[in-house]
Amino acid sequence: MHKPGPPNDDATELTGLIERHRSAERPRVFTMLDRDWDLLPEVYAPVYATSTSLFTRWLRYPSGGSMLEVGCGAGLTAVTAALAGCRSVTALDINPAAVDNTRLNAERHGVADRVRVLHSDMFEALDDTDAFDLIFWNSNFVEAPADAAYPSELARAFFDPGYDSHERYLAGAGRHLRPGGRLYLGFSDLRNRTRLDEIAARRQYRIDTSAHEQRSTATTTVEFQLLEFTPLQPGTSGQPVS
Repeated sequence: MHKPGPPNDDATELTGLIERHRSAERPRVFTMLDRDWDLLPEVYAPVYATSTSLFTRWLRYPSGGSMLEVGCGAGLTAVTAALAGCRSVTALDINPAAVDNTRLNAERHGVADRVRVLHSDMFEALDDTDAFDLIFWNSNFVEAPADAAYPSELARAFFDPGYDSHERYLAGAGRHLRPGGRLYLGFSDLRNRTRLDEIAARRQYRIDTSAHEQRSTATTTVEFQLLEFTPLQPGTSGQPVS
């Protein structure tokens, strides 16, 4: 039986990270990947963690193709995809402030005509015909008890009660992935890999580590992982094992 949540040292690190995200001293503008970015209140702040910059650098953007980002936050990855040559980018977030933030940064960097931003719980705002060459989510990595409630919109960026969002991501992504498209998840060893492996097997995916790197903080060392999901058989992605 796995135990939800991170070990003690990791829990201390996570608590400090959340406190920094809520701090009145958080910047309104930050610099990352050699660009300046606007940051609105109640939006996940990439400046306090290294995962966003790592995943944004590691992703293989389809030049001339299309990308979908689930949980776009401040919009750094979605905007970078457009700047890297994606013909069209769709960015989704359940947090209305993140939707506004991504639009703001798309305008700042001159790609608002190629970045569509939608308020959406996972894939709900998409049309059935929407399909993409690349789908990515930097997931809410800490597993909370299944009956846990979110105390704020910002908390959704960190906690996934019962790993329900991870289940829904792998259940729904295949319906919006073009043939030959690539499906990625931003993950780390703070997260419940055993539970993720169970979901992937049930949804008929193989998991491969596309890139990984360890980063040290004052209290712990975290390994960040960019995971790629490949259907075990053509046409089975996201379909539960019968």
